Amino acid sequence: MALRPKRKGIKRRLLLLLLIFLIWLGHKEIGRWFYPFPHQEIIYHYAGTHQLDPLLVVAMIKTESNFDPQATSPKGARGLMQIMPETGDWISRQMTGEPLPPEQLFNAEKNVSLGTWYLSDLLKEYQGDTILSIAAYNAGRGNVQNWLKAQHWTGERHTIDQIPFLETRQYIRRVLWNHKVYHYLYGEGEAKLSLEGPKNIAKLL
Repeated sequence: MALRPKRKGIKRRLLLLLLIFLIWLGHKEIGRWFYPFPHQEIIYHYAGTHQLDPLLVVAMIKTESNFDPQATSPKGARGLMQIMPETGDWISRQMTGEPLPPEQLFNAEKNVSLGTWYLSDLLKEYQGDTILSIAAYNAGRGNVQNWLKAQHWTGERHTIDQIPFLETRQYIRRVLWNHKVYHYLYGEGEAKLSLEGPKNIAKLL
């Protein structure tokens, strides 16, 4: 009985390696089956509205909810981009001046509208730095600011292991991996991400 979890883990790794190998060989149809792109029109529209890379947005949605608009996390985050009701209400008031009924977070278009605005706001705060913005989307601005101020984390991709939250470390890696895959399957050329932290961290503290 004790071997079952280990066997499941090995099987999962083998399937992942097989998928990577097939994608590497150029079987994009197979890759797209494992990495679908639903809600394309909504994602491209709101990514364009907020000047975001739509493939980064879809990578985050894949990581957050696996495209389930009814997804609810144990902590209460809702919808495609897993927005907490209080965060959604704050975003709505910033965008329109109006409060947000929590059930609207299950509406795919409303959720993506709010989530892309929030990601754009984070990118502005962190001077376009994608790694810091992804970290803040998951862990909150306050935690990221505290990590930088206390020098627990340099804010760079190659020092992700410094982040105190395991969930956030895993989240960043999954988003970056998904972005790379989606860029290969649905985009062209090299993925353009700001992968290093800002040159002057002091400006953010």
